[in-house]
Amino acid sequence: MRFSLNQWTTRHWPLPDLAAGCAAAGVSGVGLWREPVAEYGAARTAKLVRDHGLTVTSLCRGGFFREPDAVAVNRRAVEEAAELGAPVLCLVSGGLPEGSRDLDGAVARVADVLAELAPYAGEHGVRLAIEPLHPMYCSDRCVVTTLAQALDLAAPHPSDQVGVMIDTYHLWWDPAVWDGIARAGAQDRIALFQVADWITPLPEGVLTGRGMLGDGCIDLRRFRAAVDAAGYTGPIEAEIFNEALWAMPGPEALSLTLARYREHVE
Repeated sequence: MRFSLNQWTTRHWPLPDLAAGCAAAGVSGVGLWREPVAEYGAARTAKLVRDHGLTVTSLCRGGFFREPDAVAVNRRAVEEAAELGAPVLCLVSGGLPEGSRDLDGAVARVADVLAELAPYAGEHGVRLAIEPLHPMYCSDRCVVTTLAQALDLAAPHPSDQVGVMIDTYHLWWDPAVWDGIARAGAQDRIALFQVADWITPLPEGVLTGRGMLGDGCIDLRRFRAAVDAAGYTGPIEAEIFNEALWAMPGPEALSLTLARYREHVE
């Protein structure tokens, strides 16, 4: 099964229950987040997922490169990913510095930190995955907004050290995305594929506005076919930030997400 449950899809499901629930449902992959892992303990988390026969498909997240201590913080994130056996560390670049209008400078900062971080990640067997976010997040969360931009930032580094993420929620709008996916595949840069849907109008608070698979306007299966054609054979993480989904009991939310994945993605 390529399906992987990103932990934030069932945000309030405690880690032990999530691990047991995934195993019971036949789901073998989980994408983890640093905050709940830190709360539970990285070593305990690594043992927990192993004991349930699970594979950690990614750790979210590093990045936020505008911070002065970005290199040190991201090195710790790399170390955590390695301890968990996560092959991929997801990177959200961060937005503009407070009071700044220098978008080019912010992107240059991303490139500079990547240059310091990539070899360190390689030494730990962790692949950095640059995630372009929808342009509405550019000012405060992510100055990397297109797949082409992410690929350009990855280009100076070995593909086993730096790749890109394909997230349907963030990239569905881009008319160049199909060429970008083909380019990413040709360069062996696809580190992770994530799925969520886009619903209109967006709920209040865009951070929790991702739609359940099949509820929105994204051609999810076209994305899956495109990444497959580009040579990506790895996990497909369902990462859905949605208050209604978070209010469900964990097993119910997982069952719904898995059913919709089979209907609209697989």
